[in-house]
Amino acid sequence: MFAWKSWIGLPIAVVIALLVAALIASAISLIVRGMSRRRGWPGALSSKARHPFRLLIVIIALWIATALTFPDPPMLPAISHGFLIAAIAAGTWFASALLSFAIGLAMGRYRTDVPDNRIARRLQTQLTVVRRLGVVVVVIIGVASILLTFPGVQAVGASVLASAGVVSVVAGLAAQSTLANVFAGVQLAFSDAIRVDDVVIAEGEWGKIEEITLSYVVVHIWDDRRLVLPSTYFTTTPFENWTRRTSELLGSVEIDLDWRVSPALMRTQLEEILGRTPLWDKRASVLQVTDATGGYVRVRILVTAIDAPSLFDLRCFVREEMVEWLHTKSPAAIPRTRVQMVEQESRPRPRGGESQAEQGGLFTGTAEAEERASQFTAATPIIEDPVLEADELAPR
Repeated sequence: MFAWKSWIGLPIAVVIALLVAALIASAISLIVRGMSRRRGWPGALSSKARHPFRLLIVIIALWIATALTFPDPPMLPAISHGFLIAAIAAGTWFASALLSFAIGLAMGRYRTDVPDNRIARRLQTQLTVVRRLGVVVVVIIGVASILLTFPGVQAVGASVLASAGVVSVVAGLAAQSTLANVFAGVQLAFSDAIRVDDVVIAEGEWGKIEEITLSYVVVHIWDDRRLVLPSTYFTTTPFENWTRRTSELLGSVEIDLDWRVSPALMRTQLEEILGRTPLWDKRASVLQVTDATGGYVRVRILVTAIDAPSLFDLRCFVREEMVEWLHTKSPAAIPRTRVQMVEQESRPRPRGGESQAEQGGLFTGTAEAEERASQFTAATPIIEDPVLEADELAPR
């Protein structure tokens, strides 16, 4: 009779275990492929959880084969403990993949590429945060389960639980900012303050909410930069949310023109411009003269669009078309700067008999002022030096 518990039986059992694991994985893969022909979610599940599931099957098969055929009983507990840790780690990975798949399947039911997507964006944001929280919880449980397999950790666990109050206070103080960001991320997800794909202005930058995590928020700026802000920023700092209730927006185009502009003709041209573009959602179109000072007439055009990107493109389109129309059809409305030349009259020269006050001198008005003026304006007297004259007259 063949002895399985031997160094020869061990590799044979390992090969058999690997073959059984491969057969199980292949059978389940065929079942999933057959189901994916009628529905789409089995294929997504297979791509999401294929690798952790196969790893878990292989570990369990090897564990059973080793436990049945390992020939050295004293070493078997340590080897079984290693397989237990590997199985817990693979199981944690598999559970995280299943959780991500389930929440991702729910997120796929709410599309954000439709005009009225406020509810979809809110649910997408909340499900994203829930998925991250769930994965974190599963990983924490897996790590705790691995630690509890060690006898020393089990003994320490009782004392840790006994002093949980002190430990929680110390940990809370040490990780105050981190915990604040985590709670702020959860608050943002479920308070509906911001959602994924919301258009916001933060730190003076215009962009869209690209990602909301437990600790930070990523804003995709219009020029493809990413602004990463802590979650507490959106709970403590005022910011603009352009799509808080709906994605439809109202924008303005302002142009400074000459006083000879005709607002009536511009209104007619605005109707013709808006009729040629699908960016306008036909809700509102207004042209008004909002100011007429400083030599210019300020014309403001109000237009509407279904979302922020369409509104930006619509404003640029209207501005370009209006500038082109002004150049070709109404050049008189182009702003000009006017300068009026006025000839200045020559002032008569002061007469000799006029006083300092009448002539507009430096110190004028009173007798004391004129006395001070004489000290500054009088000629400096020249003192003749006889010795100097004698030296100058002496022959050289």
